[in-house]
Amino acid sequence: MALEIERRFLIKNDNWKEFINKKIYIEQGYFSKSIDDWIIRVRLIGKNSKITLKKHIKGFTNFEFEYSIPRTDAEIIMSNLSKKIKKDRFFLEIEKKSWIIDCFKENNYPLEIAEVELSNEKEDLVLPSFISKEITGLTHYSNFSLANNPFSQRKED
Repeated sequence: MALEIERRFLIKNDNWKEFINKKIYIEQGYFSKSIDDWIIRVRLIGKNSKITLKKHIKGFTNFEFEYSIPRTDAEIIMSNLSKKIKKDRFFLEIEKKSWIIDCFKENNYPLEIAEVELSNEKEDLVLPSFISKEITGLTHYSNFSLANNPFSQRKED
């Protein structure tokens, strides 16, 4: 069974940039109609493409099943989806933990979100200096919600 245990945070400064060890560009589109059901997405990452099924279980744990699909199939699917996001993803290593920073594009600019995957929900976590507010579990910050209700079109939290 594929489980994802993840915490998410807003970012307060650019101190994270000194830890970058890789960057990729991601475009993803959504089939799903409701955040309460299985979230189904197609993701284009460089020459690779994947389809993912994700469902919230409890706390900050989700089911996540991800499968590679042919790039041409993914491009056809993506061209027929209306709910999409684009982002640059940066990979960091900080105190032996792998962090991801997503810098959103277009209608979700200038939103930046930090994510870290944990081995269990009770794992101790030292927060780096660039971390601001925790947004774990706040569904309006999920990628699915951002595809449906972009950050730039929202009022203040």
